[in-house]
Amino acid sequence: MVIEQATLFGGDDAGAGERQEFVGGEVVYLPGFVPVADRAGLLARIDETTVWRQELIRMYGKEMPVPRLTAWHGDPGRTYSYSQIALEPVPWTAPLLALKAMVEAASGVAFNSVLLNLYRDGRDSVAWHSDDEPELGPRPVIASVSLGAPRRFHLRRKADHGDRADITLTDGSLLLMAGSTQHEWEHQVPKTATKVGPRVNLTFRTVT
Repeated sequence: MVIEQATLFGGDDAGAGERQEFVGGEVVYLPGFVPVADRAGLLARIDETTVWRQELIRMYGKEMPVPRLTAWHGDPGRTYSYSQIALEPVPWTAPLLALKAMVEAASGVAFNSVLLNLYRDGRDSVAWHSDDEPELGPRPVIASVSLGAPRRFHLRRKADHGDRADITLTDGSLLLMAGSTQHEWEHQVPKTATKVGPRVNLTFRTVT
């Protein structure tokens, strides 16, 4: 995949690190978004104030646990559904609001909800999918913050699976997906046999 150099989101670069843009300028990766000194404390506060859920998903006629823990926070009434799972928002916590303000300042987008995913080890994952649910609108902006152990993130074009990009989402990084990305591309975090520690991923969204 060609790395584009066009600017998608206005304003100064957030945090430290190289600014890279993929998918025709519709995906921007900022590896040093959260300052190093803040990462461990922020991760601990988020984990302490989050009530993690083990959701069930139906596949091949059977119910099985989703291979990660999740939580859904947001403004009142911002219900979100995916894979036949309906989520009612839990109120914002102080660390989530602080991170939300950072993400909004960097992206210039106002978000009203966030999906948290806890990857406990390399056995936890998320399969190929797109965040293209109707309540996210026709051209959703998804801001994904990673805290903790690095994990591989794969993108592939729906019309041509050979057209893809692989990114290592590092501790404190921000990945912004916008434009037609969710309709033309899909993404995954695969399982890994490599021993890795826990990772919390927060994907800020705007539910209409």
